Amino acid sequence: MRLLVLDTETTGLNAKGGDRIIEIGCVEIVNRQLTGNNLHFYVNPERDSDPGALAVHGLTTEFLRDKPKFAEIADALRDFVKDAGLIIHNAPFDIGFLDAEFAMLGLPPFRDHCGEVIDTLVQAKAMFPGKRNSLDALCERFGISNAHRTLHGALLDAELLADVYLAMTRGQESLVIDMLADTPGPGSVATERVSLAQFELPVIGASDDELAAHASVLDELDKARKGPCVWREPPQLVNEAAPAAAA
Repeated sequence: MRLLVLDTETTGLNAKGGDRIIEIGCVEIVNRQLTGNNLHFYVNPERDSDPGALAVHGLTTEFLRDKPKFAEIADALRDFVKDAGLIIHNAPFDIGFLDAEFAMLGLPPFRDHCGEVIDTLVQAKAMFPGKRNSLDALCERFGISNAHRTLHGALLDAELLADVYLAMTRGQESLVIDMLADTPGPGSVATERVSLAQFELPVIGASDDELAAHASVLDELDKARKGPCVWREPPQLVNEAAPAAAA
């Protein structure tokens, strides 16, 4: 399955109040592997950033002035996310801004162009209730270095979130491996299964000395338990038939 870890930077916190997207980063994951096929845009928002937002991302109006406007990158973004699952930390924030940008262009909502959306903030709150679950906190919790992150950046944060997501879902791949274990990979040579029923496998019983030693151990267990240990008790047969109803 193709997944994209997506993050945005914006001029402020209120998409409905006129704040705009100034940076988009997407990191591709296929079969739990980072492919390096990423997407990154700086965007000219045609307005200044709020001072609080500028302190977070450091992308000045001067730096963004010669960057493409959102209308110029919308088609490339739509093509890149088409049918892919998205991984976003606090998804309503980013989706809200993307929907606002698409609406200004007369386009359908952003989620109409992609597959399911996985919110890692929701996942983290379920896994670690009552704890801090910011991206920085999750990096620390999973031992992912973010020492190079002095300011927020959409592509950098998407790369960190990709590592966090893979760490959060580690172990799930074992189920996939089990399911695919019988499927030859590309370039592999398929081999015919061999039935073991055709072989006469020897059964080697315990010797008299081994049986005596085993009985001695059970005697010691009986003394400690003050009664027969479970290895002396005959197995209980389970009657799978339902009991007859009382007349």
